[in-house]
Amino acid sequence: MSDKKSKHKDEITDEDLQFFRNEVADVRPLKAEKRVETIKNKPSVKPRSLQNDFEDDNSAEPGLLSDPVDLRDAAVDDILFFARPGIQQKLQRKLRRGELPIEEELDLHGYTVEEAKTAIQDFLHECKRQQIRYIRIIHGKGFRSENKIPVLKTHVAYWLPQHPDILAFASALPHDGGTGAIYVIIKSTKKNPHQI
Repeated sequence: MSDKKSKHKDEITDEDLQFFRNEVADVRPLKAEKRVETIKNKPSVKPRSLQNDFEDDNSAEPGLLSDPVDLRDAAVDDILFFARPGIQQKLQRKLRRGELPIEEELDLHGYTVEEAKTAIQDFLHECKRQQIRYIRIIHGKGFRSENKIPVLKTHVAYWLPQHPDILAFASALPHDGGTGAIYVIIKSTKKNPHQI
């Protein structure tokens, strides 16, 4: 029997560890009292019949995203990441490394908060209708905002986990917008039980 350890395909390599360290080098922990709390009164959304789920409907579900966002600790260079429980580590790594094929993009530069919210809801609805899974949302870094606070970025990071079709998102790599954009994975509408 060989003394060499057999490598498992999901084993963390030195390269993975270095990549992670580089990605989180500037991350600073949130203060416990500033963490976003779960929304207790989620807006009710009327369930649609299965027949209407895939019809050509351009309207987004009203009231899906709520707004109690605290901008006090928001920083331009904050790295964003979110993944629902059960998302494979391998898929999360591909997301963070920008290795997923971006199918569509939404650029929110110049939008107000309300315009951005509507645009995101409409965009996600259309992506789901067209079975698009991998997207990029450009929210900007907030350099033009008052006090250089990343208003849209902070709202987007708060809204997306509320959306039931969002599986994960991560700040983009520098060539794709860096901390001014995110890669997003949308839940599949296909009926394959083995697909997320």
